[in-house]
Amino acid sequence: MEIKKFQGAIEAILFSSGDPVSIDRIADVLELDKSTAAKMLQNLMDEFNREYSGIHIVKLEDQYQMCSNPQYAEPVRRILDMRRNTPLSQAGMEVLAIIAYNQPVTKAFVEQVRGVDCSGVLGSLTAKGLIEERGRLELPGRPLLYGTTPNFLRCLNISSLNELPPLEKSQQSEAETEEMTDVSAG
Repeated sequence: MEIKKFQGAIEAILFSSGDPVSIDRIADVLELDKSTAAKMLQNLMDEFNREYSGIHIVKLEDQYQMCSNPQYAEPVRRILDMRRNTPLSQAGMEVLAIIAYNQPVTKAFVEQVRGVDCSGVLGSLTAKGLIEERGRLELPGRPLLYGTTPNFLRCLNISSLNELPPLEKSQQSEAETEEMTDVSAG
């Protein structure tokens, strides 16, 4: 298959999926090596991600997704009659930050850091698609582990958790101390 056909196939995969698709999956389906698939995806991103293009391709860690240009969010909302998402509460922002910087984490860890019950906030963040269950911890009771989602990256307009701003020294040492306490208590 020639390059244009492969790129067309990748474009069709991203468009029809709606969800982020891993580069490994794309390479497997098209029987390409990962580096060739990555080059083709970069070419498509260069083609689509122009200032006035209505469609952009975003990279979310090792996954890619086709989405509308944020510049046109308001007309898209109006045509789809979508309500603007309500902003996160302060508690939601705190829980999301704890999870983003320490993932995967348990509910108990988040509650230990915040000092209050976080059940409702975790449920709300899960419903908004910002966090997800990432398995269970191998401890008595097998507590759920939580981590951020590709939607979290998309909302922050970053492609990787490495792009999060660094924690200040005092915050970092507090988080490490609390993590050490949590590990020794478990």
